[in-house]
Amino acid sequence: MADSLTSFDENIQPSGTREAEARDFFDLLKPRVMSLVIFTAFVGLVAAPGEMNPVLAFAAIFLIAVGAGASGALNMWYDADIDAVMDRTAKRPIPAGKLAPGDALGFGVTLSIASVVLLGLIVNITSAALLALTIFFYVVVYSMWLKRRTPQNIVIGGAAGAFPPMIGWAAVTDSVTIESMVLFGIIFLWTPPHFWALSLFISKDYEKVGVPMLPVVAGERETRKQILLYSFLVVPFGIAPYFLEFAGPVYGVVSSLFGAWFLGLAMMVWRKREKAERRLFAFSILYLFVLFATLAFERLITGWLA
Repeated sequence: MADSLTSFDENIQPSGTREAEARDFFDLLKPRVMSLVIFTAFVGLVAAPGEMNPVLAFAAIFLIAVGAGASGALNMWYDADIDAVMDRTAKRPIPAGKLAPGDALGFGVTLSIASVVLLGLIVNITSAALLALTIFFYVVVYSMWLKRRTPQNIVIGGAAGAFPPMIGWAAVTDSVTIESMVLFGIIFLWTPPHFWALSLFISKDYEKVGVPMLPVVAGERETRKQILLYSFLVVPFGIAPYFLEFAGPVYGVVSSLFGAWFLGLAMMVWRKREKAERRLFAFSILYLFVLFATLAFERLITGWLA
């Protein structure tokens, strides 16, 4: 592994005479991850009490997306050495030779500063502070500190992906409340079973670069047990918005049904049913989308009827 990483470091400049294209910089932003950030931030904004000027709301969501993209760019800059060795990430812009690391670093830092400053000036300081914390947590706490040092990397580092609904909520209310913390908690507790299900069938990628993902250091049995335990935690959190009365009866029914489905798949992973981890990974994405979409839909319909 060390030889592979050293070889990459020595040949880290873009190959050939091809100049970097706009698409290469866009790929640095991790658009699929950014789309989840946009969606959950939007739901936080819609679910928050009060009203917000549509132009300001659009600006808030856009700047949150830019901040999330900046985090992705800085993560790719820092992880370029291991990305070059892992099959899943070898085609990313830096290891593929499409961008120089320095370009990615400058791009990420510029977008990080711009998104936080503009969010503070245009919307409010609370949302800007949360966005700055999100970027710091993902780049420094997760990417630089936890990822290569502990199997709990995805547990603690998962907080970075859980902040967007809080930021959207804060954009409207200029505050952090128990409701926004519950939205944070849903994503925070959802991340380990979601990501560990993925890591069960790509563990060899992490093993060959020395990243201590749970299946690599603790084995499949322990990983399956932890997936089940975290699933028992995330499901009650998923239903909590109904009991805290910032979600309606439709959300209560949907979150309960999908929560039972989530637990059923987690049990199948624990029992080592064929392709259960792939099914849980795919369903976990649907689960999060349906919960947040239902919450937003209910709030929008209630507001329209009012």
